Amino acid sequence: MIEISFGKLVLLALVALIVLGPEKLPHAARTAGALLRRVRTGWDSVRAEVERELQVEEIRRQARETAARAEAAQAELDATLRQMQPSGGAAVTPAPAAEPAVPATGDTPSKEAPHGGA
Repeated sequence: MIEISFGKLVLLALVALIVLGPEKLPHAARTAGALLRRVRTGWDSVRAEVERELQVEEIRRQARETAARAEAAQAELDATLRQMQPSGGAAVTPAPAAEPAVPATGDTPSKEAPHGGA
């Protein structure tokens, strides 16, 4: 912000002592200190508000980007599903990966040893 060296501060105090006099100087110093404190508090408040707004804007930007990526992935998925559909227009539904497909006839091959032996 404002940089004041020690020499400048002494010069400022000397000028204030000459202009205000020894009776009014303590009151003026307290007033100046209170004013400086208010300015700093206000500046810190404005800076914090700007930082919060920037963070909110960054979150909004990330949300928009994520939504755009999700929409692109959805469009790609829809296009892939359209390509997989037969020309008759019936939708192809993928079988669940957790359960194996079982033939409807009940003629499942047995994994046991063949009957008739021993």
